[in-house]
Amino acid sequence: MSTPSLDSLPIRRLTLRDLTACADLSEDRGWPREEHKWGLLLAAGKGYGIEDPAGGLVAACVVTEYGPHGRPSLAAVGMVLVAGRHARRGVGRRLMRHIVAVTGTTPLTLHATESGRPLYEELGFKTIGRAEMLRGHFVPPGVLPEVTTRAATAEDLPAILRLDEEVFGADRTHIVTRLPAFADRLRVAEADGRLTGYASAWPNMDTHVVGPLIARDTETAKALIASLAAHTERPLRTDIDVRHGKLLDWAKEHGLESVAFNAVMAYGITELPGDGSRRFAPVTVAAG
Repeated sequence: MSTPSLDSLPIRRLTLRDLTACADLSEDRGWPREEHKWGLLLAAGKGYGIEDPAGGLVAACVVTEYGPHGRPSLAAVGMVLVAGRHARRGVGRRLMRHIVAVTGTTPLTLHATESGRPLYEELGFKTIGRAEMLRGHFVPPGVLPEVTTRAATAEDLPAILRLDEEVFGADRTHIVTRLPAFADRLRVAEADGRLTGYASAWPNMDTHVVGPLIARDTETAKALIASLAAHTERPLRTDIDVRHGKLLDWAKEHGLESVAFNAVMAYGITELPGDGSRRFAPVTVAAG
């Protein structure tokens, strides 16, 4: 029996039943398996993939839509992976063209590595910013920022959702409401009885990823990071918008080291919605 060509293999929707296959694909490309993150993305977003007749997946990616249900105002593309045995055969290009087609007029955003950026540029994505990935054991400062932080409670959820939509620029209730179960820590910052920021730390392999990180200013962002670090012995990892240079410098002074840079890219818009001055780090680069 002849082996079907890659071009003839259908692109199908992925579900949580494909979680192990997605993790296997990550591992195939030298990435961590990240099953916890894949679980969130497949539950809250739309997975797309190409099944390999020989077993496993040829390729996969996830699209997370934000805004009104059925009428998204923004979609984030992430976890674009092609199995090593099928690399450099146009599979990633075909998958991304499919994503652009099925999302229609919905603007798209993604974080691209240096190696992945040429493909996205070929498809019409433009670089609109950069994020710097940091990782390391956080060393507490001698003097903590004078900002009140505490563990979030169920009663905080409506205020968190309002703040998040205001800063992010689109409704992402389906992500935020999953944070209490997805993250190990969810903390809020307050001033004069009002919520001024929030952040979570979620487990990813041997680290705790800080994200999302939304704060009214740099001091509030520092306080949230310090408060999350105080409750874990794992290294922290986060992806900070490079426009927040003061926070990046502070984090590096306290044990975190630069690992990589990603280009923030967009299709159909020239800048992200919301308030970039208060948006410090994404939930994950795969979901914005």
